[in-house]
Amino acid sequence: MYEKPGIATLAGYSVLDLTDEKGSLCVKLLSGMGADVIRLNLEKKRERNRLRSLIKKADFLIETFQPGYLASLGMGYKDLAKINPRLVMVSITHFGQSGPYRDLKSSDLINQALGGWLSVTGEATKPLKLCGEQSYNTASLFAVNGILLALRQTHNTGKGQHIDISIMECVAATLDHVLPRYFYGGVVAERQGSCHWNNAFDILPCRDGYIMVSLHQHWDTLVEWLASEGMAEDLTDARWKDREERNRHIDHILQVLGKWTSTHRVDELVEKGQLMRFPWAGVK
Repeated sequence: MYEKPGIATLAGYSVLDLTDEKGSLCVKLLSGMGADVIRLNLEKKRERNRLRSLIKKADFLIETFQPGYLASLGMGYKDLAKINPRLVMVSITHFGQSGPYRDLKSSDLINQALGGWLSVTGEATKPLKLCGEQSYNTASLFAVNGILLALRQTHNTGKGQHIDISIMECVAATLDHVLPRYFYGGVVAERQGSCHWNNAFDILPCRDGYIMVSLHQHWDTLVEWLASEGMAEDLTDARWKDREERNRHIDHILQVLGKWTSTHRVDELVEKGQLMRFPWAGVK
């Protein structure tokens, strides 16, 4: 069982947990909203019998087995829905319950690559995997949203449903600017290191680490700050007040700012920057 915090949106609801790392965050979030969680091990026959008994009153079942595994045990959604028509069952798998990839093995790294993240993260010639198991965490967030929507429908109709979560598709769905830029402007996004796609942010060196800084917000204030320390160079020129001009010469802007940040400590810049309403943060 998971510990409950103060907020209990799902107090009184029960979750049957049949997940591995692919869905553990989903279960944790449901528990955090007050749901009671019961974890099962289906390798044991008595646990399978227990599942059939618990399913009668369960609200949610979360599972991460290969597609078709539960059905082979007589415990697929159609089987369980006969026992409890109100059951909301969530299957979190690499490629979903159907389609040409459904039976393929995968991993967090492969999901990030096939889903598109690695095409836009890292240096131009060096893809960078996001830290941790972010594809699994992303799929869990989609699963929780699906569960809450399904619960609303259950209240209205008295019927549950089977939610099919493809981790790779969840990754693709979070590509932010990539898809809109392609479909509406024909632009193919590329990796550009630590710089945000529209040059809004970048990560620059400090004396003792790195800091993420905004490159356009409160530009005049930023230039005044650099000038007060004698490090603004030509950034005081009127031409740089135009954002598009700065974007056209972003390498020069970054060079000047990088020289300046390198003379300061991370916490010094973050603290003063936040006081001046810059959304800056240290980077571990």
